[in-house]
Amino acid sequence: MKGQALIGGDPAVLRRLNLEAVLRALRGREPMTTSQISKASSLSRQTVDQVLDDLARLGWVEEVAPGKSIGRPARRYRFRADAGHVLGIDVGTHSVLLILADLDGKLIETRRAVLDGEPTREERLTTIRDAAAGLLAVHPASRLRALCVGVPGIVDGAGRVRLSTPLPEWNGLDLAAEASGWFGCPAFAENDANLAALAEHWRGAAQGTDDFIQLLTGHRTGAALVLGGRLHRGRTGAAGEIAGLAILGWDGSDLADLRGEADTAQVFAAAADGDPAAVERVDRFARTYAQGTAAMVLTVNPDLVVISGGISVAGEILADPMRRYLGRLCLDAPEVRASELGVETVALGAVRLALDHVDRHLFDFRSAPESQPVDRAGAEPAAAPSAPSDERPLNQDVFELRRAATA
Repeated sequence: MKGQALIGGDPAVLRRLNLEAVLRALRGREPMTTSQISKASSLSRQTVDQVLDDLARLGWVEEVAPGKSIGRPARRYRFRADAGHVLGIDVGTHSVLLILADLDGKLIETRRAVLDGEPTREERLTTIRDAAAGLLAVHPASRLRALCVGVPGIVDGAGRVRLSTPLPEWNGLDLAAEASGWFGCPAFAENDANLAALAEHWRGAAQGTDDFIQLLTGHRTGAALVLGGRLHRGRTGAAGEIAGLAILGWDGSDLADLRGEADTAQVFAAAADGDPAAVERVDRFARTYAQGTAAMVLTVNPDLVVISGGISVAGEILADPMRRYLGRLCLDAPEVRASELGVETVALGAVRLALDHVDRHLFDFRSAPESQPVDRAGAEPAAAPSAPSDERPLNQDVFELRRAATA
């Protein structure tokens, strides 16, 4: 009942649910008073006071110093988003993008590392690890809770790279296990287009949309499917790899005409100004792009198609002809939107996946099924090294939270 502590049933379970309710009320918000938390969580003030004491002892919540005011100010509390960090990594053919974020998903720092020449498997891994270590060295107070690496290619549910055409030296690499040894925290690996879908659903063009197709185009083109609010990875993680169907021409000259060119932005700018040659190039690109997209649209009947990656700089210059061609090819054409997340899309999705791991443990969720919700994608690593001795691993916090719930 609203305004009361949960009643009936196992007191230990209900106490844990109260802990979860208060944490959910505080996450991602400005500091709140006890009354505000009570209203947001539908718990009585007495219960909220008890739960706040437990969470403060565990280090997840802290009281905020009152500002200047007349009279006795109400006590305010905040979730300690700085109690840990997560790291999202986007591995491309020639560069690596890293984003460090707090537990509310607020970006702390972004860093890029360049990969010269054609590095071996070990050289590429070393570059990524060193770049991440350099980023973490700037934030020595960071307690890294989880990290996720996005790669171009097929990644299975355990984080093993099954097939990567751009990075063939990584074929068969257990990337999640490799990355988990870098900093002693849980690590995940996922296809880059799938991570782009997570980012768009979280903070981008697909917010509030449960059925959409994600297109990720830079030097190559990939796709992801979100159906019923869940990332559809397929039996082996290969869902969305429609670019491998040669008859569509996605690896042919029409797409290569724009994809990955240094002057791509200039071509789109010229098309926006009405330059006939540029308009023709964009139209030819959109026609080929739409043919492969239409095959997926006709199969899953989504509400939306999101265009992200380097090609998203085109905006409406590409989205408009895509709508036109999809309207001709599909029985019920979806909306088409260009991403506004820029080159950070994949790394942001990696941050989201790592945060989802933290959330599952923070709220003591059970293991997720194979078909994950959009904000619950990824698989748990088989094992991860323990955290450094001067830091508590996350599951120790969860154990203490359980103990608080049963006290």
